[in-house]
Amino acid sequence: MKYILYIFLFFCGSITAQDQSVFDQANALYNDGKFEDAIAKYQSIVDGNQHSAEVYFNLANAHYKLNNVGPSIYYYEKALQLKPEDTDILNNMEYAKQMTVDAVQEVPELGFSRFFNKVTNLFSFDDWAKLAIALMVIFVVLLLVYYFTYSTQSKRVSFILGFVFLFLSLSSVGLAFQKQALDNRDNPAIVFAQKSEVKTEPNLSGNEAFTLHEGTKVLVLDTINNWKKIKLADGKTGWISAKDIRLLNNF
Repeated sequence: MKYILYIFLFFCGSITAQDQSVFDQANALYNDGKFEDAIAKYQSIVDGNQHSAEVYFNLANAHYKLNNVGPSIYYYEKALQLKPEDTDILNNMEYAKQMTVDAVQEVPELGFSRFFNKVTNLFSFDDWAKLAIALMVIFVVLLLVYYFTYSTQSKRVSFILGFVFLFLSLSSVGLAFQKQALDNRDNPAIVFAQKSEVKTEPNLSGNEAFTLHEGTKVLVLDTINNWKKIKLADGKTGWISAKDIRLLNNF
């Protein structure tokens, strides 16, 4: 439980000087056990469009202390979006997940699909694009070497390496667009309703497909009116009322 008691007492660059006193006040309220008051202070920073892993982390901790399952997981997820490898956030997330009701078994990716997606997610779209440009520059240099050198061996080496770097550059372009496609499809959300009936159709008259409870993470696939088509980690799909979930990609 030491991770739950831990709270950041420093600021990241996204917290303005104007919000520093508010953050200090929220931390003091948290340490005094006044978690609802601390939440209000942290939330005021977020509402002012100041997005910080530290603020989200502390906000999640305060909700955890009040057993607010959905909000605690939601804000831990928000903190992880800004600091994906932070061990404190990851550990606290695991504690919060123990409060959830739904046991959703993730379907593992197999074979080439798993390897391909793992490689694609190594870099962002921008990083893949920059790598493609750098590799293309090297290809052009090797092409010039091939045309202007008189050595047969140099021509052979530059020719072979040139096509290698051309292949790598084109592959990087492909991976950049694949990464963009994956990011566009990645629209996660957290269930906030204590209990929500997921329907087979986007209306109240649809049959109940299954039931979800607060804190469960879903992937939003589509929207029709006030309904969201969702997919669980185990592959199940259905329609849930938009008011029962909160999207994670909204800042």
